[in-house]
Amino acid sequence: MLKSIARAAALTLMCLAAHPAFAQAWPSKPIRYVVPFPPAGATDILARIVAEKISPPLGQQVVVENRPGAAGNLGTELVARSAPDGYTVLMATAAQSINETLYTKLSFSFARDLAPIALIAHVPNIMEVHPSVPAKTVKEFIALAKAHPGQINYASSGSGTSIHLSAELFKIMTGVDMVHVPYKGSGPALTDLMAGQVSVMFDNLPSSMAFIKSGRLRPIAITTATRYPGLPDIPTIAESGVPGYEAIAWFGMVGPAALPRDVVTRLNAEVNRAVNLPDVQERFAQQGAIPEPLTPEKFGTFIQGEIAKWAKVVKVSGAKVD
Repeated sequence: MLKSIARAAALTLMCLAAHPAFAQAWPSKPIRYVVPFPPAGATDILARIVAEKISPPLGQQVVVENRPGAAGNLGTELVARSAPDGYTVLMATAAQSINETLYTKLSFSFARDLAPIALIAHVPNIMEVHPSVPAKTVKEFIALAKAHPGQINYASSGSGTSIHLSAELFKIMTGVDMVHVPYKGSGPALTDLMAGQVSVMFDNLPSSMAFIKSGRLRPIAITTATRYPGLPDIPTIAESGVPGYEAIAWFGMVGPAALPRDVVTRLNAEVNRAVNLPDVQERFAQQGAIPEPLTPEKFGTFIQGEIAKWAKVVKVSGAKVD
């Protein structure tokens, strides 16, 4: 009788061990956190801050891996095609929501093939001009642009970026006619803006903050719906005569579409805990980033809204990839 019980118990344990539902608790090995852009940019910096803070409570190292290329599409596809086991996640940005309709031949869909986990933060873009531009407010700039249609050049860090599409949204909502001058990154675009080669830019705030504070660029307005605490005297575009205008650069964690619910819930909880830590909020502020924890469901709704908004801008503006 005892031998029969022992054999039955051993068989039960073997079955449980073989069944995936009873496999070793997640996570049992390091987690790969893919950043689809080069090191040292805002996306990379914020991802490393988050990875550092969520590694200890998860009991495994969260390793940031840079996979740049094709405006973020290479790294995004890598994660979309990875096993949905919770060991490969992506630092997604506004670029992914723009690329969903900007690129017509992608082999994956950001909306369909990736699961929202946690929104981490958003970064305002700032409408700024060379000091020689005779406009100090949005209304003055609109009047200037309408008085000189097609004669004002605006810079961007490249076609399809949030900087480019922020300007195109401004054009659509105000009816001004400006000429797009794309650059290979914010660095060279800012160089020409400060040299007066172009007149205006809707740059990511972290790239421009030092030049604004030094007076080399004149800030006109913030692109977010509310004012940025670090520049409280700078109005939003919406409150400056363009109601409803809002454009942000955002950052969040996503994973393969079939990611288990318990993994999504755990990662969301750890990321939300991390971005609420005082030292993390201080480090984010240094990057011009505003923490914005959400549930996976609300983050998913946010992504769908971003895709829909930028799809309209891409269509109306005729934005094309270089």
